[in-house]
This record gives sequence, C-alpha cells and structure tokens, in this order.
Amino acid sequence: MAKDTGFYSNASLNLGGDLLPLRPALVMGILNINADSFYDGGKYTSAQAALNQALKMFEEGADIIDLGPASSKPGEALINPQEEWQRLKDVLKLLQAEAPHIKLSLDTYNAETADRALNHGVAMINDISGGSFDSAMFKTVARYQVPYVLMHIKGQPKNMVHQTQYKNILSELSNYFSEKLEQLYALGLNDVILDLGFGFAKTMEQNYQLMANLQYFKASFKNPLLVGISRKSMISKFLNIDKSESLNATSILNTLALSQGADLLRVHDVKEAREAVKILTFTQNLA
Repeated sequence: MAKDTGFYSNASLNLGGDLLPLRPALVMGILNINADSFYDGGKYTSAQAALNQALKMFEEGADIIDLGPASSKPGEALINPQEEWQRLKDVLKLLQAEAPHIKLSLDTYNAETADRALNHGVAMINDISGGSFDSAMFKTVARYQVPYVLMHIKGQPKNMVHQTQYKNILSELSNYFSEKLEQLYALGLNDVILDLGFGFAKTMEQNYQLMANLQYFKASFKNPLLVGISRKSMISKFLNIDKSESLNATSILNTLALSQGADLLRVHDVKEAREAVKILTFTQNLA
C-alpha cells in the first residue's frame, strides 16, 4: 500500500499557486491539437481554433484544460519533442495572451516538451507512459514541483493492443503504481494523481473490470484518482455504436466513477460532465 503523501489529505490541487479543491470532483477538458486523435483529431490544430475551444470548455465548467499535441490512439507511433513543440508553441502563446485565467495541463511523455511548456504557462503534466518513454520525465516534474498524472500502460500505443495479458490486473496495476510512486517520492514529488489507463493495454472486459473496482485503488492509495473514459472504444464496441453516439454512455460511466470516488474526470464534453458532478454532489450532500 502506498504511503499517504499529505497532498491528498489537503483535498486540493496546487496549480500555479492556486488551490483547486478536489471536492466536488474536478473536470479536465480534453483539447487535442493534433490531427490524429481518435475522436476529435484535426478540429483544433490551429491556435485560434484551440483558443476558441478552450474558452468554450472553460465557460462550460472545465477546471483544467489538457492540451494534447500528440495522439496516443492504438497503433500510433511516438512523436519526437521537436515536432511536438512545433504543434504546441503557438497554441500556448495565444492561450497565455488571451486566456491566462485558464489552468493548463499538458498531455506529453517527452520531458523536453514538458520542460519547455512548464516555462510557458502549463501548470500540470499528464503522462500516459508513467515515465517509461522518457527517463528524464520524473526528474523534470520533480524539479518544477507540479502535479503529475501517473498513468498505467504496457508497451507503447503502436503495440499496446498486444500487451493485455495479466495474471491479476488489480494487483499488477497496484504494483506498478507502488513502484512508480516510490521513485517519484524519492525525488521529492508528492503531488501525484493516478490514472488506471482505460484503453491502454486493456481489453474491453478489463476496462470494465477496472471501472468496477475503482474502490480497490481508492482503498490502496491515498492519491487522487483521475478517470478518463470519454468516448473510448470500451463504450462504442460494447454498445455497438459509433463514437459520435457515445456521449450518454460516457456520462453514465463518469457518474459511476464519481460515485466510487473519482477526483478528476478527463472528458471531451465538459458541460455534461459538470452536470454529472453537480447532481451527484448535491444528492450525496443530502444523504
């Protein structure tokens, strides 16, 4: 069992010096600024389109905007930090100029990109690789002392669909998080958020097994828990629908996650996620 970091006991997230309470749960809006993401790739590749979407999500209730310059859908190759920064720099410049009030996270596995972005308005790093794609990532986030989303993955996006063999998926993820947290704590970084990595090296059944056992991870770790299932194939394949039709089921799973203690929801559809948080919080407060 991981140790209590003290971070979660404060029930808040320190983003750029501002404390964001984790109750009610936070909503993280997904802003993919690449052409290849599985759901909205190509929609927000220009800086102006990205700004407009960021403002829209903020108005709908996003607490954090997560910028995604690289796709991590199954089969996708890794991106180098130089190309990643080229996609990101103009978006960051415009967001800093026009929307400095918006809290920014960066979805990256490259330490060099993280380093540059943390000097240009980004206040949080969301790493799908858990530090496994770039050995400098842990030291980078520890140096800046920013919140870090530690996600579980096996393999890389290009081959992760073949990495779904587990003897016991719950214990294997727990061991993964425990080992990674020990490394991060040794570097002095305590502000770590856990992400089970829905859709990353998991079958559809395994994704739902994890969803049904969020309480297991809440009981095992004191870190905040991020859930990111928005419009993923675990929904569309299970219901035999297109991703464009998966908003209702996404909201159902987000509500289920919240009821089991999820602290952050990472979503494409901010308005609906915010409504789920509001209704569930209000109902729980009446119990």
